[in-house]
Amino acid sequence: MNTGLGLPISEPASLLDWARRADTGPFTTLGLLDRLVYDNPEQLITLAAIAGATSRIRVQTEVLVAPLRDPTLLAKQAATLDRISGGRFVLGLGVGDARRQEDLLAAGADVHSRGRRLDEQMVVMRRIWSGAPYGDDIGPIGPAPARDGGPEVLFGGFGPAALARVARWGDGFLSASPPASAGDLFRAVEQVWQRADRSGTPRLVAQVNVAVGPEDVIDDARKALTDYYAYTGDPSEIVNGMLTTRAQIREAMADFADLGADEVMLYCWSRDTDQVDRLADVVA
Repeated sequence: MNTGLGLPISEPASLLDWARRADTGPFTTLGLLDRLVYDNPEQLITLAAIAGATSRIRVQTEVLVAPLRDPTLLAKQAATLDRISGGRFVLGLGVGDARRQEDLLAAGADVHSRGRRLDEQMVVMRRIWSGAPYGDDIGPIGPAPARDGGPEVLFGGFGPAALARVARWGDGFLSASPPASAGDLFRAVEQVWQRADRSGTPRLVAQVNVAVGPEDVIDDARKALTDYYAYTGDPSEIVNGMLTTRAQIREAMADFADLGADEVMLYCWSRDTDQVDRLADVVA
């Protein structure tokens, strides 16, 4: 099972340092989350900078809230990032949390139709990535992605529509659930994949929140998690679920491996860059 690293969002200027350190370690992927009305760096611009500062590690949106964006421009941006990174870009997509009303209002998106919107966007993006003309009077939109058919696409979510989207449009699934519930989601994705007569198997990616280091590092991570998930009304369950010891992280990694995960993303919330080296020791 591969291990990736989720990047903190509270100190954008430090992210290239995070990336360079991770690129020399045991990690396979760098992930970055997406919000609009929040003090976080824009995903695609940041990942493009990270791709330029690294040589082998993959860069992944985790996840990009697609209904907030125009699909034509998003397809071009994704293909460009995939091309200039040498095929190291993974496009994680989702519809976003309906409780984050500000994001949707700022983008002029409708909370009730965002699932249908994502399906419509995938039709457009897959056509663009195929190299076909955009329309009867509009030619193809380049550049061609590094991978035929477009970058690898993962879908995040919890409901039946999100899982079915993996089989219809995607290459795999990204689960933000703990091992106790991730297994059911993984098996459900595999079932819809088989029913859709897709060849091979979906790539299964797990995600878990972590912070390792002195108490001030743990406190910084807890504050970041509390602020980020304040929109839920009570972020205590999420904050308390963060793993803060090597034993906890290793146990979770073993559990995800037993469930058949292809990769687990260790998502960091503290700004302390030394976590890269501490987590590399955990992984090793």
